[in-house]
Amino acid sequence: MAIWIANTGGGNIMSRFRRMYRNETAVPFSAIWVRVLVISTLLIVVSIIGLFVRNLNLGLEFEGGGAWEVPVTNDLQSDEVRDALRPLGLADARIQTGGGVLRVRTELTKAVQNQIDDEQQVDTVENITLVLAELANPDNPDPNSVSVSTAGPSWGDEITDKAVKALIVFFIIIALYITVRLRWEMAVGALVAVGHDIVITVGIYALFQLEVTPATVIAFLTIMGYSLYDTLVVFDKVRDNEHRLVNAKSKYREVVDQALNQVLMRSVNTSITSVLPVVSVLIIGSGVMGAVTLREFALALLIGLLIGTFSSLFVAAPIATWLREKFGSEGADKGRSYRLSEAVKKRKSGVSASVSQPVNPSIPPRPRKNKRR
Repeated sequence: MAIWIANTGGGNIMSRFRRMYRNETAVPFSAIWVRVLVISTLLIVVSIIGLFVRNLNLGLEFEGGGAWEVPVTNDLQSDEVRDALRPLGLADARIQTGGGVLRVRTELTKAVQNQIDDEQQVDTVENITLVLAELANPDNPDPNSVSVSTAGPSWGDEITDKAVKALIVFFIIIALYITVRLRWEMAVGALVAVGHDIVITVGIYALFQLEVTPATVIAFLTIMGYSLYDTLVVFDKVRDNEHRLVNAKSKYREVVDQALNQVLMRSVNTSITSVLPVVSVLIIGSGVMGAVTLREFALALLIGLLIGTFSSLFVAAPIATWLREKFGSEGADKGRSYRLSEAVKKRKSGVSASVSQPVNPSIPPRPRKNKRR
């Protein structure tokens, strides 16, 4: 992209955008693939290091513990809440104040978590609820005003196990579909691009210690669907352009470059129309309305959408192209492209023949008039 802009320095910016809108760009994608893949590799390495060094900040549903939320009438500070919870051994709890709501999240002891799994009454949870009710309204503490959510470790392990199994089944089905519908090289490229998106997104969550909740996992699944959609659009356009390979008129890399330029504006438009609602959710839903769940979902979705658009052009396409050039059957490709082009020619000739024939074949054609000499 940068090379194309530099080479077209004589024109103004508006003319470049008009060319992009009309799919008249000539960006040499294949010429910058190596440099972009190096940057992607560095991002993946940093994400993996961050994942192992800092670990994921797993939410209540995955680690087990308790979360309390209560409306407050006074201006509470985090230190006051922490001092009140210290006698209960919960001084390291995560405390969030502001917007007239006090939120406390903490891990409970294994014994208490096991009791939660057995659905028994837990004194620790009740004591925390009473303390928060007194902090929120010292004059008239009401434990019923405190919203409590608890989860045991076995539930989190079960959810994690199901999520991993669902992810494996998802990858197998997608790989089979793309292999049958397109080519096995494209299936490998698409799966690598999806893995690239997930690893970088998870790495960002680990580096910045963003909390991973069920909403975040749903966003990760949405990211995979979007990334695959954008990648399949690129590969489908590549397949449509394979007729240029007949009689070795063009190299496969040139066909891929042409396809990427043809779908460039579509990818940009799709990304913009997808990112704008997500940004609105972050600003209005999270910032204005204070919906924490929306923030967790929208943040993961925003990161994944941006990375997914990037990976479809600069990760999936180069990997599929390299595998095609390395292991693809060139003769079979030419034969397939030849059959496709022959089918198009026959369809066109059939249409022209049907137009030239009379509407009713039973009526003989009118005799030609003899010209006067």
